[in-house]
Amino acid sequence: MKILIIAPSWVGDMVMAQSLFIALKNNQPSCQIDVLAPEWSLGLLARMPEVSQVFTMPLTHGEFGLKARFLLGIKLRFENYDQAIVLPNSWKSALIPFFANIPKRTGFLGEMRFGLLNDARKLDKSLLTMTVQRFVALGFNSHEKLPTYSFPALTVSVNQQKVVIDKFSLNLKNPILVLCAGAEFGSAKRWTETHFAELATQKIAKGWACWLIGSAKDKIVTEEINRLTDGKCVDFAGKTDLAEAVDLLSFAHTVVSNDSGLMHVAAALNKKVIALYGSSDPKFTPPLHSEAVCVTLNLPCSPCFKRDCPLGHRQCLTDILPSQIAELIHL
Repeated sequence: MKILIIAPSWVGDMVMAQSLFIALKNNQPSCQIDVLAPEWSLGLLARMPEVSQVFTMPLTHGEFGLKARFLLGIKLRFENYDQAIVLPNSWKSALIPFFANIPKRTGFLGEMRFGLLNDARKLDKSLLTMTVQRFVALGFNSHEKLPTYSFPALTVSVNQQKVVIDKFSLNLKNPILVLCAGAEFGSAKRWTETHFAELATQKIAKGWACWLIGSAKDKIVTEEINRLTDGKCVDFAGKTDLAEAVDLLSFAHTVVSNDSGLMHVAAALNKKVIALYGSSDPKFTPPLHSEAVCVTLNLPCSPCFKRDCPLGHRQCLTDILPSQIAELIHL
């Protein structure tokens, strides 16, 4: 059984997709799982042992590119896939499996994808309340009872760890607190820089090392946090690719994160995660780890799912105090 997964375009969703890969392998141990995914995700997928082969999506997120999709579909015909599972809900994401003549093309109806999908499912949001459940459900026949899903489990080798130890001259003598202060979706999902800095200062005073991990887009935020701590944090934002960020997170003792892709990565690395929720819903996309702690104030105005606070105050996050989070961090 050869299966092609059309992958999502967000880091967190890509991590949660591993639960589908695990379910497919549990159900059909000899199946081959290949993934069509954005280039930025290659290092992440390389740390998922269930994945056999990755094809790079030649288009950026949101780009239509009909000709490029057609040509890639023609190329994939020679792979002789038995099934494609389309995780994004967009119409264009179902084109490549259609052009590839894959016999069974599974996905939720999304943008009215009749014809492109011949195993189209109607999404019952009241039954499948979590993103990970929706992904896993597509790995089984529509009439089957949804099995209990497994948590994502990224693997980082000793050699991969050694590469980042040498590259960044890491000091691993003290327990490491990692702060993931970014959130690509928007400011309504971000705890304040002053709160992150105060938490870092408290833990550094108690002998912890504090690392700031994020993308180049997070540099303004992490630089401000580090300024407020008098430069006592190690700021990796914008200095790593995603694979290196994963390997750095493998050294963490505890990770404090906004609802972001790196939050899901940390959980998949079996790290103690303290996740801060404001505008988003911890019931929909929680960190998938048995000991993860989701902190939310459940204000009447949240979750609003907005990129920026429509009321202009972000109290759903600013009223979560650093002292509250510090109490949750234990050796």
